[in-house]
Order: sequence, then C-alpha cells, then structure tokens
Amino acid sequence: MATDSTENINDNTPEFDETTLEANANGEQVIVDQLTVEEQLREDLGKEKDKFLRLFAEFENFKKRNAKERVELYKTANQEVLLALLPVLDDFDRAVAEIGKSGDENLLKGVSLIHDKFKNTLTSKGLEQVEVNTGDTFDADFAEAITQIPMPDMKGKIVDVIEKGYKLGDKIIRFPKVVTGQ
Repeated sequence: MATDSTENINDNTPEFDETTLEANANGEQVIVDQLTVEEQLREDLGKEKDKFLRLFAEFENFKKRNAKERVELYKTANQEVLLALLPVLDDFDRAVAEIGKSGDENLLKGVSLIHDKFKNTLTSKGLEQVEVNTGDTFDADFAEAITQIPMPDMKGKIVDVIEKGYKLGDKIIRFPKVVTGQ
C-alpha cells in the first residue's frame, strides 16, 4: 500500500515531458516578450515625452526671442527716417542762430516754436543728442575727429564741435564731428 500511495502522489503531479517543458518555456518566453514590449512602449513614451518637452521649451525660447526682436525692431524701426531728418534739424539749428542775429523777434519766435516742436517730436521717438562740448577729453567711441589743430593746451581735447551727434536708445546713429587739439 505504501507503494500505492506513492504511486498516487506521483499520479497527481504533472509529468514534465519535453513537449510540456517546451510549451512552458514558450509560455514564459511569451511573458518575457510581453514585458519587453511593455518596457519598450514605456521607453518610447518616455522618449516622446522628452521630445515634446524639448520642442515645447524650444518653442517658448523662440517666442521670447521673437518678442525681444520685435521690441528691438520697434526701437530702431524709425532709425532710417530719423537719420534722414537729422540734416533738417541741423538746418533748423542754423536758421534759428542766424535769425537770432538778424534781430527780428517775431520771426525768431515763430521759427523757434516750429524748431522746438520738431525737436520734441524727434525726442518722443527716442532720439537723443550725444553730449560733447568744447574742452571735453576726446573719446573715439563717442565722437568722430574730423581734423586736428596744433593747440598744446588742448592736446587730446575737443576744440570745436562741427556737427552734433545723436543716438537712438543706446545706439549712436550719428557720431558728433569734432576738431581736436594736437
């Protein structure tokens, strides 16, 4: 009987023949493959999320750069027009000086009003005069030396301002033309 009960136990356990083992091995392989596919999908999803985040960040940087360029363009958009108007402003300055010498107060008052209105309009568009005066030390970054004259006491200094300079924002659009001492 002991042999019979041993046989019963052996009968209850499944037999692992080669076919069953292969089937089990294939089943396990399928499970492993499914996990690999799932892991692959997770990895692909992670890569796509990364691509999306990078693309989104790149687009945000593009928008910021574009907005900055637009602001910069707005600041300097008038540059060509303002440069074209500078000779007119110079003529107005000379006209006011000459009319002041003539003694006609009414004419001077009328031209001065127009001159001031014109200057205020240009200033409201961002135009500023570059301040250089006689006696200032010459700096090639802010002025253009037209000529030098021998003056030992004014060596390296501005002797005369021939033409005013102007800047638009922080950018000098026309350098002042000066005579320096040598």
